[in-house]
Amino acid sequence: MNRRLDDIADDLIGRAGDARRFLIAVAGPPGAGKSTFADKLVQALRGKGEQAEVLPMDGFHMDDAVLKEKGLLSRKGAPETFDIRGLTDILTAVRQAEEEVLVPVFERSRELAVAAARIISPKHRFIVVEGNYLLLKEERWAGLAGLFDYSIMLTPPHDVLEQRLVDRWRHFGLSEDAVETKVAGNDLPNGHLILAGSRTADLTLAGVE
Repeated sequence: MNRRLDDIADDLIGRAGDARRFLIAVAGPPGAGKSTFADKLVQALRGKGEQAEVLPMDGFHMDDAVLKEKGLLSRKGAPETFDIRGLTDILTAVRQAEEEVLVPVFERSRELAVAAARIISPKHRFIVVEGNYLLLKEERWAGLAGLFDYSIMLTPPHDVLEQRLVDRWRHFGLSEDAVETKVAGNDLPNGHLILAGSRTADLTLAGVE
């Protein structure tokens, strides 16, 4: 097991004590490796006998039809293109750990969120919530602060982020012009906003191994 992840998992277990539920926010710019890190952290926790699950913020993307109506389709992925009320309501229900909660999951290949696609069960003690704006200080996003017990910010170097984003959109078959528009016109500006406008995390990591 990755030693750093092993140490982080041990620390989280110690911090959780006898809590029935412990929510961890994993934030960072687009391309920072949040999904990969969250999955590995959950596996590390499970390897220590804990019940853990990932809750991805991307499931709360507004649908393309809604974004078109709002004139925001070209900004998909920006803070204003997420259902922050829905996310807040789900996280509040999950935090209570009283009943099964069904959460949406985003399918990148189809560019849409699938409702009730993952189960958060009362038996899941650790919930790793991953998403770009979980620590953002801006307006309604700031209201999420009290829902997390611990926070992690991923901050890879700019050139690493840019290359990952270019590779991501090429993988989905976009033209080079479309890739440039996505990366330079939306993803990287969103990343700058996250790095400049987020609360200080309990733990900041420069990379994901």
